[in-house]
Amino acid sequence: MNGFYFITDQALSLAGNRSDVRAARDAGVEIIQYRNKSATTRQMYDEALELKQDAQGAFFIINDRIDIALAVEADGVHIGYGDIPCAVVRRLLGKGKIIGVSVKTAREAQEAQAGGADYVGVGPVFATATKPDAGMPLGISGLQSVRRAVTIPIVAIGGITLDNAPEVINAGANAVCAISAVVGSPEAAAVMRDFQRCFIR
Repeated sequence: MNGFYFITDQALSLAGNRSDVRAARDAGVEIIQYRNKSATTRQMYDEALELKQDAQGAFFIINDRIDIALAVEADGVHIGYGDIPCAVVRRLLGKGKIIGVSVKTAREAQEAQAGGADYVGVGPVFATATKPDAGMPLGISGLQSVRRAVTIPIVAIGGITLDNAPEVINAGANAVCAISAVVGSPEAAAVMRDFQRCFIR
């Protein structure tokens, strides 16, 4: 895992989820996560089927909903630390699927890794308005603490911009995610390509 990690956000998007997912695919994004906190189960199912087709060429991950991930045969699921334990999710999905876990501390990251997570999402690294309940920012030092604690890839999220992305990458992030800066731009694909270039050494 390396580069920009894309997460949908219908509420913030200028162009809509399908357009954003195609833009992510065209920008060479490796992992695309579908997140929708307000849709019904049937709406999520229908949209996930469409987005899975749009995401072809990238890994397609479902946020939180293990049932939706199984129903549409997604590549994996991303869960919160307080959700069903990672080891149980692994048993439900099987060995061939990707599991990501959101964490805030080195201890949580270690538990996720021990439970079979393929990567951890770490954040918020910086203050963010996209997710008001995200909690206090971890800062670069918090990110570095998680990096020292685990060997699996880290996706950094929360307040990440093109200006601070290089610092985040240098601190040990294998991938970065920015939501409003991307889906709120009329040139989403171009912004994602700019983030991708941050990983070129």
